[in-house]
Amino acid sequence: MKRNVLRLCLCSLCIVLLSGFAAPVRKDRMYYERRGEIVWEVPMDHKMIAFTFDDGPNPKTTNLILDLLKEYDAKATFFVVGKRVDRYPEVVEREVKEGHEVANHTYNHVYFSQNVSSALMEKEIMDAQKQISKITGETSAWLRPPGGYYNDRLIHVAQNHGFKVVLWSWHQDTKDWRKPGVSFIVNKVLKNARNGDIVLMHDHVSNSMQTVEALKLILPELKKRGFQFVTISELINEKRKEVFGHPKK
Repeated sequence: MKRNVLRLCLCSLCIVLLSGFAAPVRKDRMYYERRGEIVWEVPMDHKMIAFTFDDGPNPKTTNLILDLLKEYDAKATFFVVGKRVDRYPEVVEREVKEGHEVANHTYNHVYFSQNVSSALMEKEIMDAQKQISKITGETSAWLRPPGGYYNDRLIHVAQNHGFKVVLWSWHQDTKDWRKPGVSFIVNKVLKNARNGDIVLMHDHVSNSMQTVEALKLILPELKKRGFQFVTISELINEKRKEVFGHPKK
């Protein structure tokens, strides 16, 4: 009897000790998606797709992109850099006037790696937000950290200021900033297009018109396939309607 009690005590002690060395929670994409803290894409029944453009505005390429979006009755989300908004406010004004969404991509395009403090994250985000609000008169709901860098500190800072972090569909990263060639960009989007995709493009790439030329081929083809081009907000609200029967107010 005493032996059995001793064995039971030893087993209990082992369980307690082992629990102290349990593996830490793996904070991968699934972890943040399940918690609703980061959006990569919004799978849905409707044929909707969200084009997003980072790093602008650029007075030349952004305006050419806006011309194409207008031609194909397309709406998009522009993740703007605050210092460029300050430099080219008229381009952002046009984005808003034509029904597009303007979102936050920090003020100086700072990469939020592990050694970046929460204070700097907050300053970068809020300085950009001030510039956006000055032009649009609104507060952006979406934040895209440059390079897609994120961690718990960024999530905390974003949530404290009412932002949701939005990245992009992994299969819709066009790599257009690398200037991979028009055909590469076109094939990347068209071969992988799915309902609820978030496409990553850039409207400010030095000495490159590849994104503009690619859009001339991508937009008409996707429209032919029946896709509707929407903003991030429209994409997420449509998903809410599918799930709950009504959009969020």
